[in-house]
Amino acid sequence: RFQERSGLSNREMDIIKCVCHGDTNKQIGEKLFISELTVKGHLKNIFQKLDIHNRSTLISKILT
Repeated sequence: RFQERSGLSNREMDIIKCVCHGDTNKQIGEKLFISELTVKGHLKNIFQKLDIHNRSTLISKILT
């Protein structure tokens, strides 16, 4: 499974799902009841774990 292979937490997967739906950091924060700063921290961790640098690369990596 992608989550297990990449070492992502359940919360990071929640963030990724929101990104794939096109949500902004603010919208993600509102949906998940966390601050926008926390969203940015999660995204930073996700990008590091997957060795990527932006949302579009994240989405294409998820879809492949």
